[in-house]
Amino acid sequence: MPAPHSAEVMCNELYDCLMDWNIDRKLSSVTADNCAANDSMIALLLGKFSTSSMIMGGKFFHMRCCAHILNLIVRDGLSVIQKGVEKIRDSVHYWTATPARVEKFENAKKQLGIKETKNLVLDCKTRWNSTYLMLSTALLYKNVFDRLKERERNYTSLPSESEWNLSKLMCEYLKSFYKLTELFSGTRYPTSNLFFAKICEIRLSMNAWLQSPIEGVKNMATKMIAKYDKYWDVIHGVLVVGTLLDPR
Repeated sequence: MPAPHSAEVMCNELYDCLMDWNIDRKLSSVTADNCAANDSMIALLLGKFSTSSMIMGGKFFHMRCCAHILNLIVRDGLSVIQKGVEKIRDSVHYWTATPARVEKFENAKKQLGIKETKNLVLDCKTRWNSTYLMLSTALLYKNVFDRLKERERNYTSLPSESEWNLSKLMCEYLKSFYKLTELFSGTRYPTSNLFFAKICEIRLSMNAWLQSPIEGVKNMATKMIAKYDKYWDVIHGVLVVGTLLDPR
């Protein structure tokens, strides 16, 4: 769509699409990421339609994207190990920057007898699931990074042992969030029937993390619960109904 991407422009573009598709009288809700421009856009869009045919008079017209909220929650949690994440990110970037370095990395893998075939992957900082993939893959090659540090003086971003250990622990805790993000991001099946049960599961998981003897895990859980409560402290009963209905 043409710039500027202001609330007014986005509203008009979306309104035109809905009218062209002839679904303007069949709407119940619009799902959008959580940013100020989208909030304003939805408010403007709602003013263009009659709310009489909508669920509870349009009260649920604006549905905040669950996958995006999960992203915000986990990013707050990952901030606890930010220093270690940065070192791993720099390490991955260093050893994937040139074909010669990739070859050195592969040779070190062979020398250590590591059979893993996954390639190192650099994350996108705004998508936590890509950070999870970067960390989980890099952890497979911890010994390779350690060995290469002894042979490459220009490689200066090796994480400490405690940073590796904490990153590994965080990945184990966040695996369920990664699977849930993939589930909520599905496009070939309904997701509203999965919502309530799944967000209850992650709330119970975070409650359990608060009892961890490891300070980093408790700090992570505290930050994540604060963000969770910002969006999901109160969940309306109409969203529970979807759990009970046949998704077909």
